[in-house]
Amino acid sequence: MQIDLLFILNTLVCIGIVASAVLAVVSKGILSSVLALGATGAFVAVEFILLHAPDVAIAEAAVGAVLSTSIFIIAIKKTTAKEDEEK
Repeated sequence: MQIDLLFILNTLVCIGIVASAVLAVVSKGILSSVLALGATGAFVAVEFILLHAPDVAIAEAAVGAVLSTSIFIIAIKKTTAKEDEEK
């Protein structure tokens, strides 16, 4: 019974990875694409936890979900402010 529940959870997380990655590519807004990319990183971190790799999960959560998302959002905000000033 325990293996079946772990299999179901693993499958749901993999579906979440694929769904958020597709959403990041298909989304029309830049900010929503970045947030979907951050969600992909969070799902990947959860998958690494399920695979018993906590050190890789911590690195993925820090870099993939938080740091890269923050850098993208800051870059979007700074470039949008310059575009608004030019108009």
